[in-house]
Amino acid sequence: MFAQESKTIVYMIPGQGADYRLFKNISLNENFEIQHIHYFTPEKNCDMACFAKQLSQQIDTNQNYVLVGVSLGGMLATEMGDFLNPEKIIVISSAKSRYEYPGRYKFQYDFPIYKIIPPGLVKTGAKILQPIVESDRNYDKETFKSMLDDKDKYFLKRTVAMILEWDRTGYRKDIIHIHGDNDDTLPHKNVKYDYLIEDGSHMMVLTRGEEISNLLNQILAE
Repeated sequence: MFAQESKTIVYMIPGQGADYRLFKNISLNENFEIQHIHYFTPEKNCDMACFAKQLSQQIDTNQNYVLVGVSLGGMLATEMGDFLNPEKIIVISSAKSRYEYPGRYKFQYDFPIYKIIPPGLVKTGAKILQPIVESDRNYDKETFKSMLDDKDKYFLKRTVAMILEWDRTGYRKDIIHIHGDNDDTLPHKNVKYDYLIEDGSHMMVLTRGEEISNLLNQILAE
């Protein structure tokens, strides 16, 4: 009898306003097993590199594994690439360095009003802006709303600072980047992507699950 080959673990890292439910429409082939990275509220002044190191404790590096990160999760996966050696790193609707940020992020960094906004107001603002920024939110309104409702206000406040103050300027060249051409949060014109999804939004992992699943399976098989 031959020993059954172990599956490759695909660690899914969600965006700032999301959790494991972001990936509910993602289906991978039988050679891969999805596991989710779960967020906790980082300590005050914990930066992107610090948070990536802490979250990496959820990863079993004794097995074959892949990192898939969306938005903030893609930034964290990029950081993890400095000290982990996954088979692949795939980032979706994200940025691999601050050079891929839109101008408004740079403006907020130069004029850091976000530092004086109370945590509760950060969360309220996110709830107000979500229907405006996420163009396809009505596709699954309840999931969008419940994921954000469940977020700790201090998590949102501290990760806003983490994102805006991210100082990364370089990244591993083997990172695979999937982006949508209708991403209003991180416009594709600033991004060096490998795959561009037509009409893909910032939340296309949730709203275009079948298409993103097919692409992920293709990449994972390569």
